Amino acid sequence: MTFGGHLEVLRQILFRILGVSCVVSILVFCCKEITWNILLAPSEWDFVTYSLFEKVLHAVGISGFGFDEFHVKLIATDLSSQFMNHLVTSIYFGLLAASPYILYELFHFVSPALFYNERKYSVRIVIAVYFLFIVGILINYFILFPVSFRFLGTYSVSERIESTITLDSYVSTFMTLSLLMGVVFQFPVVSFVLAKMGIVNAPMLIKYRKHAFLIILIIAAIITPGQDIVSLSLVSFPLYMLYELSILIIKRVQIKRCS
Repeated sequence: MTFGGHLEVLRQILFRILGVSCVVSILVFCCKEITWNILLAPSEWDFVTYSLFEKVLHAVGISGFGFDEFHVKLIATDLSSQFMNHLVTSIYFGLLAASPYILYELFHFVSPALFYNERKYSVRIVIAVYFLFIVGILINYFILFPVSFRFLGTYSVSERIESTITLDSYVSTFMTLSLLMGVVFQFPVVSFVLAKMGIVNAPMLIKYRKHAFLIILIIAAIITPGQDIVSLSLVSFPLYMLYELSILIIKRVQIKRCS
């Protein structure tokens, strides 16, 4: 194909991606009640994470622990705030729901230019990146954002001051943390690529394991300032598991290279 032919194919792909994303976003926009019930659930005091954790502790014999009930009011300060946030979140959720199709179309466009080995590794990397990104979003939804909202929303410097969180702040914080966690969870993929390039190895990560654990604890403490050891563990544990997963992946890469 000529260069113009490739551009025409890319144009058709982009139009299909745009069309599918718009249709899915419109469907999400129409399902307003379901969408916002899901989005606002982490702001509730009886969110599933808290109740599940309490059940686990009670099952192992720790019956005295329980999360205190709290209520934080969400408000909209601008005339168009609720509509614009509904529109923006519908686009975000629509892109997320359509992302498998988007990745398929883009990879289908690029794959003919790749060799067989490159195509094989590219498929694995794309699947791993997407899977870890979704896991990062879920970790934020079920752990990081509820814990952060619980502390920051109920924190008060005086009893005379009542916390009321704007809808814009709630949505922007949720989206930002979701994106950050999705990016942070790409650490195993980055480690795999660096190991393939010979830049890092398993002994190096094992050597600095204690330093990494300390850094993870500091990051978790910043995310959940002033929280108890339970909340700190809920945030730091997944991050440290990523580090250990990266070590296992690099070991496997090195074993395959030696064989």
